[in-house]
Amino acid sequence: QVQLVESGGGLVQAGGSLSVSCAASGSIFSINDMGWYRQAPGKQRELVAVITKGGNTNYADSVKGRFTISRDNVKNTVYLQMNKLKPEDTAVYYCNAFILDRGRRYLDVWGQGTLVTVSS
Repeated sequence: QVQLVESGGGLVQAGGSLSVSCAASGSIFSINDMGWYRQAPGKQRELVAVITKGGNTNYADSVKGRFTISRDNVKNTVYLQMNKLKPEDTAVYYCNAFILDRGRRYLDVWGQGTLVTVSS
């Protein structure tokens, strides 16, 4: 069993900052890409940012320069620091990871989601 548990999120005013984190646990051999996605009400889930095991990153154009993704490979945790937040950043943020478990199976694992609300 492998799971992702998110923490952080909440309510913040526009222009403010917030961070979320996501820890992987269970029968893990290694973790490849880790990322954050978000889904706003009435919209499809979209990629926010992704980070490879080696630390290469990729961001959605809408968050470039404002959000920073990072990871701790020892703690099996990925972080998303969100600055200069806008009301349009309001969404449920989901953590995602491609995990090789100890049975040598590749798993595409999702967190339960955490709500980020940005008030204007």
